[in-house]
Amino acid sequence: MANVADLLHAVPTDADEPGLAGETRLRELFARLSLRPVPTGTWRRFWRLGGLHAQIGLAYTMHWLRGWFQGAERKQRDLAATRLNAAFRLLETMGYLRGAIMKVGQTLANFPDFLPEEFVATLERLHFLAPPMHFALVREFLHNELGGDPEDVFASFETEAFAAASLGQVHRARLKTGELVAVKVQYPGIARTIRADVRGLVTLLWPLRLSRDWDSVKARIEYIHRTLELETDYRNEARLQERVRSLFREDDGIVVPRVFQEYSTHRVLTMEYLAGRHVHDYLAAGPTQDKRNRFAAKLVRSWYRLFYAARLHHPDFHPGNFIFMDDGRLGLIDFGCVLELEDEDWELMGKSDRPLTTGRRDERLAFLKEWLDLPSDAPEDDRLSLCDRYAEACWKPRTAAGEFDFGDEQEFRRAFDLFIEMLRKRYTRGRPLDAFISRWDFGSRSMLYRLQARVDVRAIAEQEIAATGWDRSDYATLSN
Repeated sequence: MANVADLLHAVPTDADEPGLAGETRLRELFARLSLRPVPTGTWRRFWRLGGLHAQIGLAYTMHWLRGWFQGAERKQRDLAATRLNAAFRLLETMGYLRGAIMKVGQTLANFPDFLPEEFVATLERLHFLAPPMHFALVREFLHNELGGDPEDVFASFETEAFAAASLGQVHRARLKTGELVAVKVQYPGIARTIRADVRGLVTLLWPLRLSRDWDSVKARIEYIHRTLELETDYRNEARLQERVRSLFREDDGIVVPRVFQEYSTHRVLTMEYLAGRHVHDYLAAGPTQDKRNRFAAKLVRSWYRLFYAARLHHPDFHPGNFIFMDDGRLGLIDFGCVLELEDEDWELMGKSDRPLTTGRRDERLAFLKEWLDLPSDAPEDDRLSLCDRYAEACWKPRTAAGEFDFGDEQEFRRAFDLFIEMLRKRYTRGRPLDAFISRWDFGSRSMLYRLQARVDVRAIAEQEIAATGWDRSDYATLSN
């Protein structure tokens, strides 16, 4: 069977005919999309998704029909090519639509052992290599935002984006004072696409309006909508970035780039440029287990530092948001999706500390009843039992004594399988924050699984609690 690297260099345009090489096809795809504005209408965006669904369904149908006339080896190679072509179509559609739809693709790429390898290898590009805007559009946009053309505002400005993602793209530049910077430029109209996608999602979920869980689902959709819209406000991101930057010291080995406020607006964010590699390129260099463990420990510490020292929840643990620097430091570079926990959420999340620390099932069940807004004497039904098994799987790295092996494939799969079972059984009632907690659970586990890391999570959490003076005694007793 051909591996993914071979297929990427020889992917056919359609599963049964030869075509452009994979990388050439990708470059041409991005060149076409860079000239097209992001579609903002609800029906136009969902029509495009519907067309994608039909194309992928037809491709797999044709593979099934061809399989009647193929041997086992040929059939397996044809399946790999069909998957890769479907992934390219998915990449094209998500790259064109950008916004919330593209974030779904980034999330899917976080699960290397759940989707076919061809899908993950292709969708991973959404973290770094989304179709960028043409430079003519960037020039006009920067002129409107900063009051001058890039060559007038900056000492130098690279016309080609070195990174592009769901909401914007990033260019290297140099200030006239000499600093090397990264300039994040938002795609025009991206806020309207988020509103359109939310309206479309609400339409698709219309049948749930008659269920008892609708109020819970609606509250979560509204919370997600507010959070995504905040991500389009780069002034808010700059404020959060400076706040997070103040939390780390030089000896932490964790770096947050400085923001240059005079070169930033609501839709342009200019920050210090951090040189380094993303996790895929870092792992390709073959780092030792000890080096991988040290980077993993910094990833874990960064989340706990934000949580305990500043009441911030950083759920966006995808590969594009972290820089592995050659001197061993970890760079944190994106703070658009950092949640400032409101009092009610903070108080309730604080009550998870005791079951997280002890690992006792009775204490975990008591917490889950409060989280799910159930009476303290509610019987343990199937839903509560399933939620308990899911929480136990997600919390195991923290409750475990000593190093936890994030490279354990069975442990990695367990929480995801339980989450899918909860969705299948329509156990959808919960709190608005749930979606972002799950996003962190799966995103962080995926990053640490890729690193095949072993980390003493409990020790790091205890160090952060002690350092920040968080009084856990206030949260030791669960309310009834």
